Amino acid sequence: MPKQGKASLLLVDDDPDLLRLLAIRLKANSYDVHAVDSGQRALAAIGASRPDLVLTDLRMDGMDGMALFEEIQATYPGLPVIILTAHGTIPDAVAATKRGVFGYLTKPYDADELLYQIQRALTLHGGSVAQQAGVGQLWREDIVTRSSAMEDLLAKAQRVAAGDASILIQGESGSGKELLARAIHRASPRASQPFVAINCGAIPETLLESELFGHMKGSFTGAIADQRGLFVAADKGTLFLDEIGDMPLPLQVKLLRVIETREVRPIGATRSTAFDVRIISATHRDLAHEKEVGTFREDLYYRLNVVTLKVPSLDERPEDIPLLAGHFLNHLAPRYGRDKAAFSPEALELLVKAKWPGNVRQLYNVVEQSIALCPTEIIPSAFVEQAIQVEMHEMTSFEDARRRFERDYLTRILKLTKGSVTQAAKLARRNRTEFYKLLQRHGIEAAIFKTEAKGETK
Repeated sequence: MPKQGKASLLLVDDDPDLLRLLAIRLKANSYDVHAVDSGQRALAAIGASRPDLVLTDLRMDGMDGMALFEEIQATYPGLPVIILTAHGTIPDAVAATKRGVFGYLTKPYDADELLYQIQRALTLHGGSVAQQAGVGQLWREDIVTRSSAMEDLLAKAQRVAAGDASILIQGESGSGKELLARAIHRASPRASQPFVAINCGAIPETLLESELFGHMKGSFTGAIADQRGLFVAADKGTLFLDEIGDMPLPLQVKLLRVIETREVRPIGATRSTAFDVRIISATHRDLAHEKEVGTFREDLYYRLNVVTLKVPSLDERPEDIPLLAGHFLNHLAPRYGRDKAAFSPEALELLVKAKWPGNVRQLYNVVEQSIALCPTEIIPSAFVEQAIQVEMHEMTSFEDARRRFERDYLTRILKLTKGSVTQAAKLARRNRTEFYKLLQRHGIEAAIFKTEAKGETK
């Protein structure tokens, strides 16, 4: 087994001298190297202990390098393959890259170029498999990662899953907070019982109370039948309160009482019902700050925040980007009528270098747009670049949107008043000084609108 964090390479060549020289050089550069002399032996070696990269000769007796690549792609689609080729077979190697081979090198190979290609492939495909701990465990099977930060988080999550303490999961929107909550539930003694999730920020306060606690028939307009709440529906299991920071203060009071008494009284009922649930909550907000400014109850904060887990953003785990992109691509390919699909190395490089304010959810959208637009199995960088541009345009921040609204509003009101700041300030219900500051902030000169108005009257 390779040492923790040490990348493992599988070398395949039927030339024993070249195989020996390659192994010596790569071991000298701190790689864990295993060498075999045929494609069949390579497949057996991969099945026994998956390497991080395969470096194979193109022309070999029996199974050649291209046939080996096809087998690897079918069974291990995320495993990068680099092909060594003689000058006479360069066209074959170029054709191979179009089918998903990571790259090729000509013999006699340049040592520096060889090391560069290997390092580039490992970087783009997420580093060393040896860094993954317990990746085959079913409780965390939906979480695709080889990030040390995520592995540390998952190790902590597995430890707290065994108990019954309330957990607060913090992290940016789209970073995978609900996936982590579901994984904790599967790792817990409650795994065979219900996992019930609700987004507290997506439901109006009156309906949210009914959803959580239930209601009796006739208790309010539209209550045409009894409805049990989610606390009762999740009995013996886990209740996931997503975006708990968006819950209105009056409802926070009621939630606190329910958590403290472990009993819930549906709206319109005269009796309470006992329940037994493990509560996991999540938010993208800074609840500690919300608590300090009074928008989140301090007593509820401490009830929910017995254990805190922080999900890293995608920018904090860039080594996961190629792995996630490949995972999403394999999932989406059948939906778009493809048996298989892959990103070109240049396309992967674009994904790794991009900023992801929308995190994993945004990456998924870009992958889906790419495969939807691209007609070929290998997705080139142009389609990825286009998808990223479209997605980033849609991910306008609140601040950007507010600035754009202010600028448009100021422009319209100055056009209406023909550049009169006094009249514009009155219409905007702002004093002149404040209005001038707004104009300065957006670089707008009122005199321009006076000139335009004069031009219109000529």
